[in-house]
Amino acid sequence: MQERPGNVARVYSPGGNLDELRAYVREWCAAHVPKNWRNELRGVSHAELVEFLRWWGGQLRDGGLLAPHWPAEWGGGYSIEEQVVIAEELARGGVPRNQLFHVALFNVAPTFFHHGTPEQKERFLPAIWNGEVWCQGYSEPNAGSDLASLQTRAVRDGDHYVVNGQKVWTSWAADADWCMLLARTDPEASKHKGISCLIVDMHSPGIEVRPIRQIWGPADFNEVFFDEVIVPVENLLGAENNGWAVAQGTLAAERAVAILEFTERLRHNGVEAAIADAAAWRLENGECALDDSAVREMLAESYADVHVLRNVLNGMIAGVLRGEDVSGTSSIIKVLYTEMLLKLMTRVTGLLGVDGQLDTGVIACAGWETGFWMNDYIHAFGWLIGGGTNEIQRNVIGERMLGLPR
Repeated sequence: MQERPGNVARVYSPGGNLDELRAYVREWCAAHVPKNWRNELRGVSHAELVEFLRWWGGQLRDGGLLAPHWPAEWGGGYSIEEQVVIAEELARGGVPRNQLFHVALFNVAPTFFHHGTPEQKERFLPAIWNGEVWCQGYSEPNAGSDLASLQTRAVRDGDHYVVNGQKVWTSWAADADWCMLLARTDPEASKHKGISCLIVDMHSPGIEVRPIRQIWGPADFNEVFFDEVIVPVENLLGAENNGWAVAQGTLAAERAVAILEFTERLRHNGVEAAIADAAAWRLENGECALDDSAVREMLAESYADVHVLRNVLNGMIAGVLRGEDVSGTSSIIKVLYTEMLLKLMTRVTGLLGVDGQLDTGVIACAGWETGFWMNDYIHAFGWLIGGGTNEIQRNVIGERMLGLPR
């Protein structure tokens, strides 16, 4: 029997005093965030990383911090202002990023809230809350930035669909229990109108997952092949041939909530960590890095950049509270954030020089994500692509905010 989120006893109830909430999250982080977790995870196997992330998801669940953006009847119910406080304090507390469950919590669950049937909600939401892992079957070898060009087919055959095709860059597919899949159900319709969203059991016969090992070690990206995979009709999410609208809502949910915590992480664990570490770094001439005026100017610019980003984000949050369409602003934030991240990682690794390419545990003592600046530098390029490439985001900005023609 799955534990239903809405029935869980709360440590802190939504609607209380924001200062009390901030104090609670800060104290919770101090008591529960593993000391030195970045260094402990460097070099571990994929299985060990997954084991750690499953444990960490349980910690967040027990602390009432797993899904504050969910509706109250499903264990959330926190206001936007409360979600801001939680995100700020989790980032300030240096918590591990909840990447194994990100797709399930921030992409899949909001899609169920808007498009799922009552039966689908009762089946899948408690399971997500209790640790089921999801992946997102969107990108294909020839349909990445132009997602609507996807060719994976789902053919209706009585009470089920038969799925054939390939997906790529599918995060955590090797560990996923379920996949939210976009497939073409009407090849005669225009490319945006012939797509459906299906809930696919990743343990179904006919599914093959091939991990893609990244240059710094992890293998959380995957290729996924579907060969005559049977999907029950009741696993259709939203209306048939309306998958494009479902997908767009999913991407909006991802950007609107998650980017806040990412921004605060970039501030505390990126920019401020770089400033702190620069006090311990030595330049080739033996001078302390932070005593060099060029280094101070470079870090000061990054510090100013991240505060500009937060101000733009504050404007987006205000728009959400007013009920406005903030999709254009979220695209601006995605571009600003990812390019700022890459710029900071480029600056820091350039400052460290050749020594910074060695994972010695001495000079590589910090880093936004992994505890190793060089890994974070390599990783940063992918952020320009994931969640919709920055080139596509610029098109969105031009069309939705500047009124430019397609």
